[in-house]
Amino acid sequence: MSRPKLGELLLASGAIDEAQLRDALQQQRAKRLRIGEMLVAMGATDEVAVARALAKQAGLPFVDLDKGRLPPNLLARVPKEKAAALRLVPLMEKDGKLVVAVDDPATALQLDDLSFVLNAELAAALATPSAVARKIKEHYGVAVAAGAAPPAAAPVALAADASDDDAPIIRLVQQMIEAAHKARASDIHVEPQTERLRIRFRIDGLLREVASHPHHLHAPLLSRLKIMAGMDIAERRKPQDGRILSQVEGRDLDLRVSVLPSSHGEAMVMRLLDKERGLVSLTELGFAEKDYERFKRIIARPNGIVLVTGPTGSGKTTTLYAALKELNRADRKLITAEDPVEYQLPGINQCQVHARIGLTFARILRAMLRQAPNVILVGEIRDKETAEVAIQASLTGHLVFSTLHTNDAPSALTRLVEMGVPPFLVSASVTAVMAQRLVRTLCRECRQPAVAEPVELAALQIRPEQAQGADLRREKGCDACERSGFKGRKGIYELLEMDARLRDLVFRGEPHLKIREEALLSGRMSTLLQDGQRKVLSGITSVREVLRVIAGNE
Repeated sequence: MSRPKLGELLLASGAIDEAQLRDALQQQRAKRLRIGEMLVAMGATDEVAVARALAKQAGLPFVDLDKGRLPPNLLARVPKEKAAALRLVPLMEKDGKLVVAVDDPATALQLDDLSFVLNAELAAALATPSAVARKIKEHYGVAVAAGAAPPAAAPVALAADASDDDAPIIRLVQQMIEAAHKARASDIHVEPQTERLRIRFRIDGLLREVASHPHHLHAPLLSRLKIMAGMDIAERRKPQDGRILSQVEGRDLDLRVSVLPSSHGEAMVMRLLDKERGLVSLTELGFAEKDYERFKRIIARPNGIVLVTGPTGSGKTTTLYAALKELNRADRKLITAEDPVEYQLPGINQCQVHARIGLTFARILRAMLRQAPNVILVGEIRDKETAEVAIQASLTGHLVFSTLHTNDAPSALTRLVEMGVPPFLVSASVTAVMAQRLVRTLCRECRQPAVAEPVELAALQIRPEQAQGADLRREKGCDACERSGFKGRKGIYELLEMDARLRDLVFRGEPHLKIREEALLSGRMSTLLQDGQRKVLSGITSVREVLRVIAGNE
């Protein structure tokens, strides 16, 4: 059942009459005010009556801030910056929750950030805008404009095509995207549960629940996001994909949206691609000095295949883009085939795979060769046809980059053979394989010296004499890292460089364990474990973090 409109509630309470409502509706669009603000501006009613009606509409209690005193201990708990930004003041503690007075029902949907900061569950009550502004000025010494929209909500709150009832959902969507960007989230998960709507952000590779909304918000929230993504809002039975272009703090964000029907309703995942934040250089990836020099030498070669392997989300695309950025010069032609094109790279010809119309990796790759490129990036080798065309390209004088999904570097060589590629072609074409993972880096603001447990050092194969004098650190947690102890991620790498002996093993079809053993004995490969050890001993990350990421790979 739809909720009553604000005008109807004010009519029913006798605060206004029908003529005043008609006049307000005619004037509000031109003056770009919400209906309640318009009625107060006309003098048809006062803000107390409007606030009471809004509270009833939103299912919130109304509070008169002029009656009673605000508890000093609660005022001290809420930072003045948060009080001013969200336009709220703390009222009381009730049933284990901190109750705050807000001046807009939409703010009640935006309290998750404050809840996280205070480490407390929050509940909201509604007060008049002028009373809230007066109390913030009185207790925090900060002047806020009564009734002014919060900064995060301003661009959408004034949208001319948004009704008074739609505005809170629009603001909630915008606030969610902005919060995800601020938290450095790679994706947003909107997941309906039995009695609630769960919002989770993936931050530094781990999912974190950031909000829980009433289940009745699921339908309007999904509808709003579907409209923004250009999806069919009437279709709820089939998966859909879309794209949202948004701007946050002056930066362009590209959100890749996926909707999947589930038992409790449609679940949505939005992957955030920040065009500025996503493109990094080779020096920023986290290579050890020796591996950095080896990798630079490998990608400087005029031909051959360089493979980057690892599971989904291990940073393979970021590494390949960094390599392309290093090679992108005026005297070279670079072409990519991607699914999808994640970041726009200036000076590089990028092609989007469209399997539905037959534009596959293999077909684009064949067309690429007629464009006389120097460097080719194939987003992923998925089948024998793509692998063989990529190999032929490398054997005819092109440098080819691509990815595979394998656990370690030697496995990529045998995977190509398992796809049906003749071993002699794999042996002749592949110049290097790099497996990688991403580990969270310790927060530079709060990391602490650590004494690692012997069992942890043994698990990471670090000898006691190696640990002596090393800069071992552990996580603590502070405001800068949102109490997690970690901020940002770096790669750990396993770089395998081919030589004559390794090519012979591949040519003869030897198993990947034999190839791995030979690569380690000859010094042609540094392992994920060894690189993880280096990053632990230099204080970049913790023992437990490396063990979490490479468990089962050594």
